[in-house]
Amino acid sequence: MTTSQILSYCILGTIIALLAFVAWRSRGGAGIREAGRSSGTLFLSVLPNLILGFTIAGFLQVLLPKETIARVMGDGSGWRGLFAGSVAGMLTPGGPFTHFPILAGFLKAGAGVGPVSAYVAGWALLGVNRIVIWEIPILGWRFVLARVVACLFVPPLCGWLAGLIFPRLQVG
Repeated sequence: MTTSQILSYCILGTIIALLAFVAWRSRGGAGIREAGRSSGTLFLSVLPNLILGFTIAGFLQVLLPKETIARVMGDGSGWRGLFAGSVAGMLTPGGPFTHFPILAGFLKAGAGVGPVSAYVAGWALLGVNRIVIWEIPILGWRFVLARVVACLFVPPLCGWLAGLIFPRLQVG
C-alpha cells in the first residue's frame, strides 16, 4: 500500500467517523443504522458497474499490447499522446466506475501521466455522450457550443501540465 493510499484512507476514515458522531448525536443508534442501510443500498446499486468496469479493464490489459499503449499514450508520445488521450476521453461513454479502472490499467501498461490526465479532462469536460444526452436538450446548442469551444484546448493543456508536474512531486 502506498503512502497516498494510506493518506486517502485516513482522510476518508476521519470523515466517516465525524459523520457517524454527528449522526449518533442527532439521531442515536437509529441514525447509524439508517446510514448503514443507505450505504449498503448504494453499494449494491453501483456494484454491477464496478464489476463491469474492472472486467473491461482486465480485458483491455490482455488485448491491448503494452507496446501499443506506450506508443500511443506513453510519456514519449508528446502532443500526439495528449490529443489521443483527450479524444479517447471525449468519445468513451460511461461513468467513473468504467473509466478509472481502465485508466489504472493503461498506466500499468505504460501510458504516461500526461495522456491519462488529458483523457480524464476530455471525459469530464467534453464527454460527447453527456453533451448529446443531457447538455444540448436541457441547456441548448448555443450554450453548449460556447462551453465546448471554451474548453476545447483544456484537456491537452491539462495533460501537458500534469506531465510536467508529476515527476517533480515528492508525495507518496
